[in-house]
Amino acid sequence: MKTTLELPDALFLEAKAFALRRRTTFKAIVEQALRREIQATPTLTPEQCEYMEVGPLGIIRLKKTGSPMTPETYRERVERIEGADDERHLNPQSE
Repeated sequence: MKTTLELPDALFLEAKAFALRRRTTFKAIVEQALRREIQATPTLTPEQCEYMEVGPLGIIRLKKTGSPMTPETYRERVERIEGADDERHLNPQSE
């Protein structure tokens, strides 16, 4: 399928140069980037949503809560998320 993209000149030139360095085409670079973006979108479980969010680049990150994150708080949150994952794997029928 053919489509038209409007890109900033600088981004287009950077992508073309990148394609040349990779010895591929601009089209292939766009296809690979789009596939990677679509496949990389993670989903969060309800337990993770309490402390985690998907950032603008599709990367899971800790939510900003306004309170400072201490090493103890970080470990507690990771343990709660991992505990929920373990429970789901041990009892898959409860989903």
